[in-house]
Order: sequence, then C-alpha cells, then structure tokens
Amino acid sequence: MAALAPVPAHREPGARGRLRMADRVYARIAARAARDALADAWRDRTARGGPPKVSVTGPATPGAPVTVRVSVDLPFPADLAALARAVRDRVTRDTRALTGTRVAEVVVVIEHLLPETSR
Repeated sequence: MAALAPVPAHREPGARGRLRMADRVYARIAARAARDALADAWRDRTARGGPPKVSVTGPATPGAPVTVRVSVDLPFPADLAALARAVRDRVTRDTRALTGTRVAEVVVVIEHLLPETSR
C-alpha cells in the first residue's frame, strides 16, 4: 500500500503565483459595460449607434491600475455629459467588480451623434 503524500502547507496568495489578464479581457468588459450604460438611451429609437470601440492601457505590473478609452456613438438630442458619465461610471464599476483591478481613468470619446430619424 502506497504512503500518503503530506499535504502542502497553505502559502500566502502572492507566493502561490500571479494572475495576469490580457488587455482584450479588460476591453471586452468595458465594451459590454458601455453598451449596458447606454441601453436606455437607445431604447425606442430607430437610429442605432455602432458598438463601442475600446482600447486599454494595461497594468505595467500586476496589480497596477488600467486606463480605458471608450469611443461611443450617442443619440441626439440627449444629455451628452450625463451619458458619458454613465459610461465612465459603469466601466469603472464593472471592471473593478469582475477583475479586481483598479481603473485609473476612463476616457469617453463621443465619435458620432445620431439624430432621431422619422419613422
């Protein structure tokens, strides 16, 4: 009968290894968060904006904050500042909640304003 191997002692999380996420993971989370933040603004409109375009400057070292740039189309007329703030807040919150990574900055760029077309 084989002898049982001793159970290794639990080590501190940092001693067990590291987790590094690719920038595309952050970009995908940010794009989804931007779409979710703008969903109500686009509801009941015939014109639709394109999908958000996201670029991420990832952490240089594990645990460092990320910077996210989100380019969006917005409906017009609308409170553009409030919509941009909603995108920024949602991207920050979702990224932190899903990855545990702090977001240093979210830059929201309004690419196009799409007026309501007649039905």
